[in-house]
Amino acid sequence: MTDRVPTGSARLDEILNGGLLKNAINLVTGVPGSGKTILSQQVVFNNATKERPALYLTTLSEPLDKVLRYGESLTFFNRDALQDGRVIYQDVGPQLSEEGLGALTATVDRALKEIRPGLVVIDSVRSLHAIAPDGAGYRQFLFDLVRRLTGAATTSIWNAPYSRAEVLNEPEAAIADSIVALDVKQVGTRETRVLQVLKLRGSGYRIGEHMYRVTSDGLQAFPRLAEARAQAGYDLSPSHAGTGIGAVDELLGAGGGYWAGACTLIAGPTGVGKTLMGLHFLYHGGEAGEPGILATFQENETQLARIVGSFGWSIDDPNVHVLSRGVVDMNIDEWVYELLELAEKTSAKRIVIDSLLDVAKAAGDPIRFREWMFSMTQRFTRSGVSLMLIVEVPDLFQLYRVSEDAISHLSDNVILLQYVQEDAKLSRALTILKTRAMRHQPMVRRYEITNDGFVLGDVISLNR
Repeated sequence: MTDRVPTGSARLDEILNGGLLKNAINLVTGVPGSGKTILSQQVVFNNATKERPALYLTTLSEPLDKVLRYGESLTFFNRDALQDGRVIYQDVGPQLSEEGLGALTATVDRALKEIRPGLVVIDSVRSLHAIAPDGAGYRQFLFDLVRRLTGAATTSIWNAPYSRAEVLNEPEAAIADSIVALDVKQVGTRETRVLQVLKLRGSGYRIGEHMYRVTSDGLQAFPRLAEARAQAGYDLSPSHAGTGIGAVDELLGAGGGYWAGACTLIAGPTGVGKTLMGLHFLYHGGEAGEPGILATFQENETQLARIVGSFGWSIDDPNVHVLSRGVVDMNIDEWVYELLELAEKTSAKRIVIDSLLDVAKAAGDPIRFREWMFSMTQRFTRSGVSLMLIVEVPDLFQLYRVSEDAISHLSDNVILLQYVQEDAKLSRALTILKTRAMRHQPMVRRYEITNDGFVLGDVISLNR
């Protein structure tokens, strides 16, 4: 059973390995308000045809006029599809109340004979428990319903307001060929919507929880970024990505910069010049024909325009793109797909993330954050994209640690920026702590920030 019915969300289809199962029973569960009805209608309007129309049956849960009223506010809702018979809504609630489960069976039989639907939605099946005679009788009813639907080569979606903890103990779960569970979780003070595939017969799917949003365009999913360690080899570029600071290139060795496709961590306290080092890297890349992206949570584009303008760069540089995002109501899985799409659209070869602390706070879970960081660095490394991560540390002087969550272990290069107090004067100092597959000069160098940007000075002792 490998045929699929697309959901209308490309990323949800990716999670499902192509979409919902065709000619099968697909159970969509979730707490009230999680988006079951919206997802079902999204599938209906994206797949209904005149030859194989879609039948949407409401039972004893939401009244049909309410389903239609909210459905009309969604962009995929097509009233023409109702008028030409591609999509048919029917409320069987009154008949169920009067005649019992047999009313639904009779409705399905009539539809299969008269309109031959390619897709049938029952919203919801859980409400049928209230009129079922007993447990064994309800199971027999479900079995007969499945036999009718699958025998007619019809794809079915059954909605049911079960939580993930409840659904696997219900008879619908045993009969269903696939189960997609929608949920709303509380992460700190923020509600996050997650979906999980609990069952999918016949093929693989993306395991774990995946974030989703319900928008006017329907349900949009964001597959969990969880890259396995690459077993097969991949090509590493022999070239170097210049830092944009000549003296730093010299400190990094004969190659003149980082390895192309490497991950570099810039760590230091506030105001020391971390963002400026990232801007040097991006604008130098732009001049060399390597488009770049600044993914920032620190400045909006108006503030950033003033900063880059003061050093002779332009915010409108066609080779340097800005992805500015606030941390309020941010989910890292959604955000990283914005970054991946922009990287693909612009053919980016350099990316600076400013700062990693904002991403870690949005992740909430430190284990999830480490998994996400590993996955992101793996993906960009294999694509030959040079990644620069900026992290702020709390100590101003004599730094004893660079980063939490093992981020420095994932980085190919680690550069430390710090303050040094020399009597009444406060100086800035740079140290290259780590480079992979390159020799570097591990010494502390004074630097200044001028109108031309970073200017490296002499070697400085931290024991003064």
